[in-house]
Amino acid sequence: MNSRVTGYATIVVACLAQLIVTVDMTVLHLAAPALSVQLGASSVSMLWIVDVYGFTMAGLLVTLGNLGDRIGRRRMLMWGVSAFAVASVLAAYAPTVELLIIARALLGVAGAAILPATTSLLRVVFTTQKARTAAVGASAGFSAAGFAVGPIVGGVLLNQFWWGSVFLVNVPILLLVLVAVRFIPESRAPQRIPLDLPSVLLSVIGVVAVVYTIKGAFFVGPWHLDVMAAFVVGVLALWLFARRQRQLPVPLIDLRLFQRRQFATSVGSNLVAVFTLTAFGLIISQYFQVVREWTPLNAGIAYVPGAVAAVLAGGVLAATAINKIGRGSSVALGLVLAAIGFGLLARVEADSSYALVVVAQIAVGAGAGLTLTVTSDTILGTVPRDRSGAAAAISVTAYELGGSLGIAIIGTVLSGIYRAQLVLPEGVPQSVVEQVRESFSAAVGSGLAEPLATAVRTAATEAYLDGIRTSMAFSAAVTVILALFVLKFLRGVPKVLDQEPAQEESSTRGA
Repeated sequence: MNSRVTGYATIVVACLAQLIVTVDMTVLHLAAPALSVQLGASSVSMLWIVDVYGFTMAGLLVTLGNLGDRIGRRRMLMWGVSAFAVASVLAAYAPTVELLIIARALLGVAGAAILPATTSLLRVVFTTQKARTAAVGASAGFSAAGFAVGPIVGGVLLNQFWWGSVFLVNVPILLLVLVAVRFIPESRAPQRIPLDLPSVLLSVIGVVAVVYTIKGAFFVGPWHLDVMAAFVVGVLALWLFARRQRQLPVPLIDLRLFQRRQFATSVGSNLVAVFTLTAFGLIISQYFQVVREWTPLNAGIAYVPGAVAAVLAGGVLAATAINKIGRGSSVALGLVLAAIGFGLLARVEADSSYALVVVAQIAVGAGAGLTLTVTSDTILGTVPRDRSGAAAAISVTAYELGGSLGIAIIGTVLSGIYRAQLVLPEGVPQSVVEQVRESFSAAVGSGLAEPLATAVRTAATEAYLDGIRTSMAFSAAVTVILALFVLKFLRGVPKVLDQEPAQEESSTRGA
């Protein structure tokens, strides 16, 4: 098979697959009101509809990444893409909340099969430093852009169609992926990698319990019985998992990888970068729709500059930055760019120029694209090619944990500051006071007569903006601190990471 065709097909498959999986993490943010009305979804049901996707994906990434190394990465990718298309149709036409939750869980399982397979195929197909970095950059750029593209897609479709259309848009893109994957050769580890079932169960239980603990602690409180039980189960399962990995001749995760400074620092940087990126997406979405009262379509289109910046920075700038200033400085540069964007948004007002938000989005998008590309390339470049699926799974799990932390922590900080800073004028009925304190949206439709209604909305808007500004200032500080750590711990990492890989089993048979 022509190597150039194989290379182009691999990039197309990786970019589109990463984009679709990431988009589905955020595409429902704008559809929440429609789901509440048309399916009668309660607030608790909405949390499950949104979160079960991440729960199942995070829990199965390590297992399915290892399984792909064993049975073939292209085969695993095809299974994942096919399942994702079927689950998308089921979700689009789900007649009840319960069936929609099941469909979202199936989407998470399929996503866990897709992400490690696409990333590891990049490591296998592109064997030189320059080619691999460019390919990983394009893929990482599309992945970072997915956080912004989700609201764009949701806004455009919801402006014309029903909520299920946000899932159906996946199908033609996934069919294109299935066509392109025919031009990618199969690859797998040279030896049969045993899949230890106790390790599988412990990893799934541990990761899902930890993600549930993170989300639950910030939504219902850390001392809630369910949250405390999940925390104990998660910590115990992960401790037993780590203990078992040290005893197995071929572990599910080789914990010795984390002894490599560049690997551990890159995984940690991924987690924190996605944490702040997810927080930024949440804040921007709230600002456009709640503060500025833009329609879902306008709010979605407003995300475009950040998405474009992420793709360009990942696909174009990353390789040049590595060659010019090295890996540690490239990651730090990306983090500083993101911090500048967060800092700009920390100055936002209700009537701020859209130009301020555009510049902030471009800075964050470019910084995220550059950071995630270099860290992802470093992670893949520091492990043997025959375990690339397992390494990719670790990287993507850091993504999931970072995203969960970002939404939970920043969402809670935003709500807490809003309630603490809210000072309503005298004369507001107690029932309205309680509603407005619970939700900023209640201030918009309070039903009060003028001028009291305007005074309530003004007070609520200023309190909400205080929450946005504080959240973004916090994100900027976290990102700058991480940049300093990166400069220290990625110092001296070679610009070129071309290991002698283990001999792979490969085939050019059609799919």
